[in-house]
Amino acid sequence: MAVTLRGCEELLPRADWLRKLERSEATGTPLRIKFGMDPTAPDLHLGHTVVLNKMRQLQDLGHRVIPLIGDFTTMIGDPSGRNSTRPPLTREQIESNAKTYFEQVGLVIRLDNAEVRWNSEWSDPLGARGIIGLASRYTVARMMERDDFTKRYKAGTPISVHEFLYPLMQGYDSVALKSDLELGGTDQKFNLLMGRHLQEEYGQDPQCILTMPLLEGLDGVDKMSKSKHNTIGITEPANTMFAKVLSISDELMWRWYTLLSFRAESEIEAFKAEVQGGRNPKEVKVMLAREITERFHGRAAADAAEQDFANRARGGIPDEIPEVTLSGAPLGVAALLKSAGLAPSSSEANRLIDGGGVAR
Repeated sequence: MAVTLRGCEELLPRADWLRKLERSEATGTPLRIKFGMDPTAPDLHLGHTVVLNKMRQLQDLGHRVIPLIGDFTTMIGDPSGRNSTRPPLTREQIESNAKTYFEQVGLVIRLDNAEVRWNSEWSDPLGARGIIGLASRYTVARMMERDDFTKRYKAGTPISVHEFLYPLMQGYDSVALKSDLELGGTDQKFNLLMGRHLQEEYGQDPQCILTMPLLEGLDGVDKMSKSKHNTIGITEPANTMFAKVLSISDELMWRWYTLLSFRAESEIEAFKAEVQGGRNPKEVKVMLAREITERFHGRAAADAAEQDFANRARGGIPDEIPEVTLSGAPLGVAALLKSAGLAPSSSEANRLIDGGGVAR
């Protein structure tokens, strides 16, 4: 239970999950853990891995994890958190994005011990008659309880009828897979609860739902998002990844440890006590940067990235200059150094500038 709860936002209903765990232990039957991913873009960032990390933790406990590629639901478009209808993707775009998803998801969970599925397997055969029957199991009034639909309706923003199908089809995935637990971000709660409702409608033991927080990006304010330019892509070069992790604030570091690290919680608490006792937080942050970089690039690349960063800190020339995307207002030199990973923080960058360690 402790592994399940680590870092999670909400587990519903907790009593049902305990019952499922006890049944699994008594019968030796692994529980079925579902996590759906719509391949709307080709690349994943660390924010996406928060839920994948939880899936890996449950996989390591012996449960059956089911990474589900939403090739059918992607054609509808998830309305969660949207204030407008999503533009549709072509079948070719979906298949191309899904290919890279497999490669990247495999860096977190063990695909050789997972049940990889596509929801077109059961959604396509359902056909018009089946979808009409599915739609009869939920009311418009209940659908309009969804916060983003309510806001759009009150604002006079159009809501296309096909958007109502998305939560229904995601919920039907749980019926098809007979899932015991579905994972998702906090923005997915409505869709996850739909799965419970439909499983009850179809006479199944309803799944529990576990939501994980949305990870704050490099700025420590907004959730990690490409549109906010505050991400670390899991395919970024090792040196860049290492330097970017070191650029986060000391406060944000602890949240990242909880959501991204596989270290025991007792070990993380020991690190906190050491920092409170006077240990340099940068030393602890280096360990986080090493762990994350090694996960996606291997030990040798993590060793090289750490050495490269140490060389830069001593004034040496880095082996690789990270690419920095500039946008918005003019960027100060200190902020530029932090974004490029040439300084762990803006304050450290200012100290380098004041000390003559930076030439303009």
